[in-house]
Amino acid sequence: MTGATHDRHDLEAMVAKVQLFSALSHRQVRKLVDRAREVKHLPGQEVAAQGLGALAFHLVLEGHASVTLNGKEVRTLGPGEYFGEIGMIDGKPRSATVTATDDLVTLAVPHQEFERLVGEEPEFARALLGTLCARVREAEAR
Repeated sequence: MTGATHDRHDLEAMVAKVQLFSALSHRQVRKLVDRAREVKHLPGQEVAAQGLGALAFHLVLEGHASVTLNGKEVRTLGPGEYFGEIGMIDGKPRSATVTATDDLVTLAVPHQEFERLVGEEPEFARALLGTLCARVREAEAR
């Protein structure tokens, strides 16, 4: 696991690639990254636990994590993938458990920081609503 923090421009580029944030302006992405922090997780550490409160959105920067639902592995996450996006918005309990399978570094946006940003920037919320509506329509069409 690297000890160095990631370059700010690289972080902004990675956040901008997240589907949920695709409608945000460069300035809005920058503000989101300003509110985030890099977090290191050791192998075997639970980053999120099914049924417990949602503390943050996590974007995987380095390493891998296992996603389990009711104790059964459903997928593996690697660099550029993310979890906790819905919980970041609504603060409700996690729908799955995420466990670091090796040294894992994530960029975490805490729920409270997200709430503050939305309160300060109504256009931020509007951009996210548009993306969420598109995701709902896509899911309904399946």
